[in-house]
Amino acid sequence: MAAASTDERAQKITHVDVAIVGAGTAGLAALREVRDRTDNFVLINAGPYGTTCARVGCMPSKAVIAAANAFHSRVKLEEFGIRGGERLRADIPAVFRRVRSLRDYFVSGVLKATKDLGARNISGRARLDGPTRLIVGERVIQARQIVLVPGSSPIVPEPWRALGDRILTSDALFDQEDLPSRIGVIGLGPLGAEIAQALARLGLEVHGFDGGEQIAGISDEKVAAAAQSNLAEEFAIHLGAEVELAEADGGVEIKWRGGSVNVDKVIAAIGRRPNVDGLGLKTLGVPLDEKGMPEVDPTTMRIGATPIFLVGDANGDKPLLHEAADEGHIAGLNATSEEPIRLSRRTRLSVVFCDPGIAAVGQKAKDLDPETTLIGEASFADQGRARIMQENYGLLRLYAARRDGRLLGAEMAVPVAEHIAHLLALAIGQELTVHDLLRMPFYHPTLEEGLRTALRTIARELPPCGLSDLARCGALGIEALE
Repeated sequence: MAAASTDERAQKITHVDVAIVGAGTAGLAALREVRDRTDNFVLINAGPYGTTCARVGCMPSKAVIAAANAFHSRVKLEEFGIRGGERLRADIPAVFRRVRSLRDYFVSGVLKATKDLGARNISGRARLDGPTRLIVGERVIQARQIVLVPGSSPIVPEPWRALGDRILTSDALFDQEDLPSRIGVIGLGPLGAEIAQALARLGLEVHGFDGGEQIAGISDEKVAAAAQSNLAEEFAIHLGAEVELAEADGGVEIKWRGGSVNVDKVIAAIGRRPNVDGLGLKTLGVPLDEKGMPEVDPTTMRIGATPIFLVGDANGDKPLLHEAADEGHIAGLNATSEEPIRLSRRTRLSVVFCDPGIAAVGQKAKDLDPETTLIGEASFADQGRARIMQENYGLLRLYAARRDGRLLGAEMAVPVAEHIAHLLALAIGQELTVHDLLRMPFYHPTLEEGLRTALRTIARELPPCGLSDLARCGALGIEALE
């Protein structure tokens, strides 16, 4: 077929104020801002709609975890005086049918955000042809501003691909009708740790591996050790392990320096790669790093001085839903503004939905200078409410400035970590001090009283409050009253 003439191509050019490439969380957040300010836009999306979070990430994984935790509660029943828990069983196909049902429900809700776009919703793969031009199949989109939200894809090393469907990723896991009895999880970051524990709690034999020395992205060595100790009671953990995979007896042999084990399937959870190959970033004329990524201003999401914004997990910064939504919001505002709008970013917050819950807020241990930092610590092994609930395990480490007691951050592996972390995110964002938080009421008995224990250990190293300040109120030293 002969190439289209210049006149024919010119007829296919669409001129818009803003083009958004990708309908993930960040793309939908950008769309919300853009359509409030102009009708002259297009949304271009390749592949399935519905966002990574709703289809293959946050929501279906939490559905599996919820089922796993419900089944795991049987191991505590005898201690509570409830008999018969040993007769319960997990129906894995039924568990995953519910997961898919919930997933489809959440995805359907996401799809409503784009259903009324009509011709402004273009299905296809876009590539840049300069800073204001996109090619989508036979179409040319000329845009004043472009918001790139290409997303990311699970990393599967090329040699592993020869093992076919014995290798699963998070993108494929939740579509499984059933799972075999022996599972290997390669990569014990946040997702890998969550899935490994959940599948173990559903009764599968799980072997987890990671090349690093600490689990689930924890940088505080003491917190990491506490988390590993608890999780290792439920599945085998091998850290600092570089693995090789090979076909074996219809399954997979996992080999590492310390030994080998045969499993039926392997879940690859070693990270996700930004979908920037073939996106045309080189046509922007800006410097790219060794991974082919440009520098992005986090306060505007703009690439250099170009009219291009790169947002969501594709920019490799903070692949979390609330961060993606913020980045889309920032990019959407700036893509429809004549002058830059610079927004301050939120306090860093991450949560891993294991048991105990793992969370980091503000600065991590690795970010801090030991000479200028005070550390408060609280073990939940003897915490009163935790003992009542049979959740008396885990460790909280809290960081504050030695100079004035201002809260800097925390890492933890404790019950209700997600709630304590949110409380601390508010405190850090408001630049509160240890004494400010100790003026807050702590109801008894609650797990949050463990936070007060950590705060009090730091307060002992700070100048004391005045006698009329309730922040000075100390511990009673009586377990039942703390």
